[in-house]
Amino acid sequence: MRVHDREPIGAALRRFKKLVERSGIKREVRAHEYYEKPCDARRRKESSRKRAIMKAKLGKKDGPRNNF
Repeated sequence: MRVHDREPIGAALRRFKKLVERSGIKREVRAHEYYEKPCDARRRKESSRKRAIMKAKLGKKDGPRNNF
């Protein structure tokens, strides 16, 4: 990342944080911080998949309920 001429350090730091967040480096470092057994990883992924399905199912509306 290049810092532009006369760019405030706060703005450069904010751009750097966004860059790191978008690249996924922070998430990957946290994932590899501790060893996770393959069966535990599968179980965690399956539970998060089921949670996302339930969240999507509960978030859907059956149609407009309040017809004013």
